[in-house]
Amino acid sequence: MSHIATNKPKIALALTTALASVALSGCATSAAPPSHASVAKAQSALEDGKVSKAVVHAESAVLADPRNAQNRALLGATYLEAGRFQAAATSFSDAIELGDTDPRTVLSYALAQIALGNSYEAVAALDQAQNEINPADLGLALALAGDTNRGVAVLSDALRNGQSTPKIRQNLAYAYALQGNWRAARIMAAEDVPADMVSDRIGEWAEQAAPEQFQTRIANLLQVDPVYDGGQPAQLALANFPSHGEMVADAAADIDEPALAQADAPQIAIDTPVEEPAPEPAPAQSVAVAFATNDTAAPAKPRIAANQRAATGPVVQPLPADYTPADTKPAKPKSRLAASSSQRRMAATSDSSDGTHLVQLGSFSSRKNAERAWGIYQTRYPQLSGRDVVITEAKVGGKTYFRVAAAGYGARSAAALCSTVKAGGKGCIAYSERRPLPGAIDRGIRVASR
Repeated sequence: MSHIATNKPKIALALTTALASVALSGCATSAAPPSHASVAKAQSALEDGKVSKAVVHAESAVLADPRNAQNRALLGATYLEAGRFQAAATSFSDAIELGDTDPRTVLSYALAQIALGNSYEAVAALDQAQNEINPADLGLALALAGDTNRGVAVLSDALRNGQSTPKIRQNLAYAYALQGNWRAARIMAAEDVPADMVSDRIGEWAEQAAPEQFQTRIANLLQVDPVYDGGQPAQLALANFPSHGEMVADAAADIDEPALAQADAPQIAIDTPVEEPAPEPAPAQSVAVAFATNDTAAPAKPRIAANQRAATGPVVQPLPADYTPADTKPAKPKSRLAASSSQRRMAATSDSSDGTHLVQLGSFSSRKNAERAWGIYQTRYPQLSGRDVVITEAKVGGKTYFRVAAAGYGARSAAALCSTVKAGGKGCIAYSERRPLPGAIDRGIRVASR
C-alpha cells in the first residue's frame, strides 16, 4: 500500500501532462508552428482585413504557447474582429487571468461582455482598471454598459480638464444620446460632424437607443458584423493547460492524502470506560482504509481543507512568482494587437485622431499645379483647416500625374469629407494609407498645412 502512495505524484503529473497532449491533438492534426511565427501571421492577417486567417493563426499561437497572456489577448482581438463576442470574452478573460493588465485587454473584455448583455461583469472590469483606461474609452464603455450618468461624468470631466479632442466630444455626444439627453447630444455632435449630417447621426443613435440593442451598439461601434458564436473551442480552454505550479500542487495533495487518512481514523472518546488503551492503528491499515475500494470503483477524491494541506509542510520548495519554464520564450511587448483591429477603433462617431486615412481631392499634370490646387481646396472646404497635404506621383496609362490628398483622417471622418465634396459635384476618394491607390510611384510627401 505504501508503494501506491509513493508513486501517486508521478501518476498525477503524468495525467495532467497527458490531458494537455490530448487537447493539442484534438485541435490540430500536426504539430503547431512556433508561437512567434503564428503571432506575426495573425497580426499581418488582421492588418490586411483577412479576419478568418487571423483567427486560425491566433489559435495556433495559443496552442504553441497556451499560457502566454499576450497570445490569449491576440486571440480575443481576432475573435472580436470576427464578431464572435462569446469567444472574445472568454479569451480576454483568460489573458487577464494569466496576468495581462493592458488597458486595451480589459476594455475589450468589457465591450465583449456588453455585447453579450453582461453589463455587471463589464462594469466590474472597468472599475478595476479605471485609472489606466483612457477617459474617452472609459466614459463611453460605461455608458454602453448602462451606467450612462457616470459615463457622461467621466467624459465631461476629461473635456473640462483640457482633453478636447474629436474623440472625447463625439463619445460624449453618444453618451448623452444613451442617457436620453438628445438636445445635448445634438449640440455636442455638431462640434465635429458637418451640419448636414448631424440629423442623420442623431437618427442612427435613436435607432440603437433601445436597451435590447446592446449587441448592435457594440457591433456598430467596432465596425464588425456579429455572427452566431458557440464560444472558444473547448480544446483551447485554459483549464486544459495547467501551470507547472498547479501540477506540483496537485501532486502535493496526492501525497498528503494517506497521512490525512491516518489522522482522520476514529478516535476513542475520553470518557469511554475501557480497561486497556486501544492500540494505535498501523500505518498500513490506515492506508488500506483510504484505498480499500481501489479494486472496484474508485471513490470520490476526498476534499482537503487548505489549512490541513499546509499543516503537513510543503512537499517541494515553492516556485517564485515570476517562474518561467526554460523552454518557454519570454513574453513579447504589448504591441501584439494589429493597428487596424477593432480594439483601436473606439471612437463612436469620429475617429479623426486615428490618422490612418487620406482623402484624394484631385490629380494634376505637374507638382506645381498640385501645390496650387491645395490652396484652392483649403478655401473651398473649411474641414481641411489644419490638415497636412500629401502629394503623390502616380503613373496611369503611361501618363504621369500628381495626386493631391488631405491626410490625418480616420475611416469615418474621411468618408464624411468625401460625402461633402461629392455633394458639391466634385470627385473624391477616401483610402487607407496602408493601401495606396493604383499607379502610385511613392507614398507621397507630407507637407504641413500652412
